[in-house]
Amino acid sequence: MNKNKHSFLSSETVESVSLIFKALADPTRIKILYLLSQEECSVNHIAEVLEMSQSAISHQLSMLRNLRLVKYRREGKTLLYSCDDEHVISLLMQAIHHSEHH
Repeated sequence: MNKNKHSFLSSETVESVSLIFKALADPTRIKILYLLSQEECSVNHIAEVLEMSQSAISHQLSMLRNLRLVKYRREGKTLLYSCDDEHVISLLMQAIHHSEHH
């Protein structure tokens, strides 16, 4: 095969994809993203639904925010989180469907 016929990904793209998959590799982050794919939520609500501490949820949301997978808006003193990347949610949903069909 001729090496020159192949296209290659940039280092930045490979690193970005790797970080996304690392984010999706954590069960808590999967649960958070799945919940946020259904509705906008406060940290308190996410913590209550997932039966986890607010600090644990805040820590995970911070990572997801840094990767631009979630965003938030302020409503009074409350921060409401939602998904910020439909591509990643689509990837997550495909993985869920794949897992449920096997």
